[in-house]
Amino acid sequence: MDDAQNITKDEMMLPRPAAEKEPLTPDEQLIDNTFKQLLDDYLNSNHRRKIERITKAFNFANQAHAGVKRRSGEPYIMHPLAVARIVCKEMGLGSTSICSALLHDVVEDTEYTVEDIRNMFGDKIAQIVDGLTKISGGIFGERASAQAENFRKLLLTMSDDIRVILIKIADRLHNMRTLGSMLPAKQFKIAGETLYLYAPLAHRLGLFSMKTELEDLSFKYEHPQEYALINLKLEASEGDRKTLFDHFAVPVNEKLKALGMQYEMRERVKSAYSIWNKMQAKNVTFEDIYDIFAVRIIFDPLPGVDEKNQCWDIYSAITDIYRIRPDRIRDWVSRPKANGYQALHLTVMGPDGQWIEIQIRSRRMDEIAEKGFAAHWKYKEHNIEEDTELDKWLQTITEILESPDPNALDFLDTIKLNLFTSEIFVFTPKGDIKTLPQGATALDFAYALHSDIGNNCIGAKVNHRLVPLSHQLSSGDQVEVLTSRSQNPQPEWLNFITTARARTKVDAYLKKARKEATKQGEIKLIDAFRKNDLEVQNDLLEKLCIYYGFSKREEFYYAVEKGDVVLPDNLNKILKEKTDNVLFKYVKQALRLSPKETPKPVEESSPKLIKEIKIDKKKPYILKEEAFERNYVIADCCKPIPGDEALGFINDDGNVIVHKRSCPIAMRLKSSFGERILNTEWSSHHSSFEATLEIKGIDSIGVLNTITKTIADDFNVNIMRLLIDAKDGVFEGRIKMKVHDVEDLQHMCVVLSKISSIQSVTRVAD
Repeated sequence: MDDAQNITKDEMMLPRPAAEKEPLTPDEQLIDNTFKQLLDDYLNSNHRRKIERITKAFNFANQAHAGVKRRSGEPYIMHPLAVARIVCKEMGLGSTSICSALLHDVVEDTEYTVEDIRNMFGDKIAQIVDGLTKISGGIFGERASAQAENFRKLLLTMSDDIRVILIKIADRLHNMRTLGSMLPAKQFKIAGETLYLYAPLAHRLGLFSMKTELEDLSFKYEHPQEYALINLKLEASEGDRKTLFDHFAVPVNEKLKALGMQYEMRERVKSAYSIWNKMQAKNVTFEDIYDIFAVRIIFDPLPGVDEKNQCWDIYSAITDIYRIRPDRIRDWVSRPKANGYQALHLTVMGPDGQWIEIQIRSRRMDEIAEKGFAAHWKYKEHNIEEDTELDKWLQTITEILESPDPNALDFLDTIKLNLFTSEIFVFTPKGDIKTLPQGATALDFAYALHSDIGNNCIGAKVNHRLVPLSHQLSSGDQVEVLTSRSQNPQPEWLNFITTARARTKVDAYLKKARKEATKQGEIKLIDAFRKNDLEVQNDLLEKLCIYYGFSKREEFYYAVEKGDVVLPDNLNKILKEKTDNVLFKYVKQALRLSPKETPKPVEESSPKLIKEIKIDKKKPYILKEEAFERNYVIADCCKPIPGDEALGFINDDGNVIVHKRSCPIAMRLKSSFGERILNTEWSSHHSSFEATLEIKGIDSIGVLNTITKTIADDFNVNIMRLLIDAKDGVFEGRIKMKVHDVEDLQHMCVVLSKISSIQSVTRVAD
């Protein structure tokens, strides 16, 4: 494929006329060695050409960034070099991408312009560098509008040239690998942003190994103790896994060699983040997760034999030896995932009585699974189906961009719906297959067919059975959509649709309908003014808005049209009231108080405004209590207590809201308002915090008394609420109490779990 295969090491050397006269400094030697490693990576790839072009780009970038250091103390050029190595070695991209990676910060950080890049390196590299410059500084800025706008730029540029997002992911991966030099608050921001969008983007583009590393690195900085503990447990159980693999492999090797297969078989261990995620989702311990270990078989196809058939031949050979678990077969060979992933998965009972997952792939499938989109270009001649799936995804993103939501967080969530989902395959009545995310409803399917079908959908028949719009579909369902011209999208549809396409279409319709209703409400109000011989004036309209408890005129007009506000025949009576009375009515309505009610006294736990307190983000924010007042507010969504890994978020009122680091709401805040995130530390507390335990066990006489007595006698805590439900000999219960810190709670879990009737004790969000 190349005209430069016989390039010597001498030709790869950095052109340095002064090298013979002056020895290189340690920094120069480091840069020199790293550049040679980049060229080595390039020469070992399938793209063996244009060394001069890469050298020229490196020399230009090195000169542009000369004298600049990174926070870690190393020369700045080491970052573009590292990104270029990731792009070359780990993604398998060619010289255009390598040059763009080397130059990706030049326009943003130096005086050179895109035109300078175009003049020296041509249109394509200039276009990619320009795309990278537009989305620099992370996807998100401080202002919400800028966040959404930057992300739109990212996706629009991605539609033009996918290499922009691939290099951006490589850039983020290197930033994550060197995140240790950042302040903790900055680490939380970058890690949250990475987990929220960059890892899902890598997943959707098929960059499996990068997606896994991005998740693990984010996990390492957000939950260092759990990360270290899981890795220790993985190391401790390594010997057992090795024994299990050896026992499993012996008969399989004999069988496959007899078939004349050329293959490699290796073990795959679940990532620390995936293990932790499953522990959280299922409320189980490390020891309870059975799929930590899997076997991967990667084969070289035999000449003239179809890859798909060979996958099933290996499947057949394994199931001749081991008993299969039928509900765990996953055929992504016949129908690849939307990110191009192809493999055949099965689970069998191993020789040591443990379930073992096996992944069967060809060499081509393995490369696409690891390197994703980059590898697709290499295999274009195969005309494989997954390319069309990726094209469909890019088309969906383009549709969303045509009518983006002005709210940044909603916009990002809509995009994210299409990033990180498992797929199901659903059939139309004619037998055509549609790919939808897991959890998709009949209404999502209708919108997948056409916007008009979705807008007019009244129900569906799934496998010839009538179901509502909210019915969740399963793989293999045959769906017929029922429509009516009188049907239109309803606000409640937003509660159960799951795809980005459907949400965008419903939102667009509802906004248009609301705009029309607002206009009609304004016309009704103007008519009411005319009937009362009143001139339509801004101050009078404002007075009416305040009287009925609306802060915005548009909301008031909409309420008038919908009948939520009924205007009296005599408007003069309202408009002649004293302004003070009108304002008092507005305040009462805003507080949702009836006329007889008075505002409640401020509780001890109410937020204390800290607008005027200066917070030094370089130091941990100490969560403390002074004179019965806290300098923070506990978030209702996750209710952290002392000892929990937590972070602070400065809200619009200047209050510090404390969330658990693993809280989904905190995830959105980290990714979208990173500048407001604080690294926090608990001080020694004297007050109590609410916590809830979920207890499951065997129903027996006196078990409830034993539980409450243990909590009261051994821990001296106040039980606030106790709910127990017993059925068919088992019980489930929730106990809400006030505890001092997380250590108390953990000790309580250990003591309660020792009671013979109790099967499990776990902490849950109330």
